[in-house]
Amino acid sequence: MIRLVRSSTFREMNAQIVEMHNRSTYEYGRAENLAVDVENAKTLLEEERTAACDMGENLLRSQDLVETLEKQLAAARDDLARAQGELDVLRPQHFLDTEDRAALRMLLRTARRQEARADRVYVLYRYGRLHSVHATRDAAEIAAEGEGADRDGWTSPIASDTAPHPNETAWRIQPLTLGSVR
Repeated sequence: MIRLVRSSTFREMNAQIVEMHNRSTYEYGRAENLAVDVENAKTLLEEERTAACDMGENLLRSQDLVETLEKQLAAARDDLARAQGELDVLRPQHFLDTEDRAALRMLLRTARRQEARADRVYVLYRYGRLHSVHATRDAAEIAAEGEGADRDGWTSPIASDTAPHPNETAWRIQPLTLGSVR
């Protein structure tokens, strides 16, 4: 059987074939573009994975560095606290030493003005701490009596094994040669 196809039907079929061919060409080009895009996406994905691994390693190194720095900071704070404690202990002693030297200089100047020809001064100590400086022994005794010391019982300082420690003696007078004091 032979089929008769009209020419209009044939033209319609040709037009459909051309349209299907154009559409398949378009879809093929689009598929090739998508394949290139997929390859590019795979490359970018691999680069991102590598970057993420690098960032993870950097994060671990950063955390290790932070831990190390925190330990060093804690050690530095401990050292600072220890140094502050030592300073707190030493500062009052330094002030006392400075005050004692300043008071001694002032008292020596006063004693030198009072008696220019004196070759010594008498330093009055109370429990081993400087109390005052005087031009004569009598002046030192009078000053001690004014502070409540007993007039009897004054003795000269003697270095012996049985003598009490200067810090245990309530009042003590020590002569100092002016030429030896600077």
